[in-house]
Amino acid sequence: MTPIWQESITVRFADVDHSERLTLAAAFDYFQEASIKHAGDLGVGIETMKQTGVAWILSRITVRIERRPRYGDTLTVQTWPRGAEKLFAVRDCAILDETGAILARARSNWLIVDLEKRRPLRPHLTMERLPLNEGIDMVSERIISLEPREGMTKTGERRALYSDIDYYGHVNNARYAQWIQDNVDPELLDHAETLRLDIAYLQEIKLGETIELWQLPLQTPLAPMSTTEAPASNAPVFAFEGRRKGSDTTSLKQEAVFRAELSLRSNAAD
Repeated sequence: MTPIWQESITVRFADVDHSERLTLAAAFDYFQEASIKHAGDLGVGIETMKQTGVAWILSRITVRIERRPRYGDTLTVQTWPRGAEKLFAVRDCAILDETGAILARARSNWLIVDLEKRRPLRPHLTMERLPLNEGIDMVSERIISLEPREGMTKTGERRALYSDIDYYGHVNNARYAQWIQDNVDPELLDHAETLRLDIAYLQEIKLGETIELWQLPLQTPLAPMSTTEAPASNAPVFAFEGRRKGSDTTSLKQEAVFRAELSLRSNAAD
């Protein structure tokens, strides 16, 4: 049993944007793959869980890229479990450069879900068999709570297509990051050096469903962008919400399928 999973990866051409630097969506992919491999190594992987009719489902995640690696860079991706908080199993992740400096960090909350009933189960029996890795915190604070916001504007729609759907028959968690990226001015993303994305996955999105994307520019983020500094006053911050098209419009809480907050900071903002 490996308490902390570690693997080497080279930034691929498909992982970078026009600035030749790693995208948020690619970082989500790195963390997802490492987490799946580590779960398998710990004896609680996809196939093992499936045999008992349950699955790991990502519920909330915070990803902070503090310095973006470039195309061709060799990176180390790390991940480890961090115990449980109520119904959530907590997992931290990190991306390091060749010198061991931290480029990105993440904290994620996972649910153990009954695949037939689609209901969460208490994680403690599973977590008791896993290393706690006490004191090894990649993100110091708890994952922030993303609440409904007034004044949002609809900025587009996305239909869940074949390439969005994962092993469990719903939109993959990293696809949400892609949808959010595509809803932001590309120049802001190209120039961003520090990025933070918080996502709360509220409901499954199935094949063929159409999701309305809503956005609201914010004055300040709910949480700091990095461990060392707050964003500059002119650094852009956006709140996002995905709403199932055709759902009940009388209740924001009922119609939301995900909520997110994105903070960006470019070198020009320093």
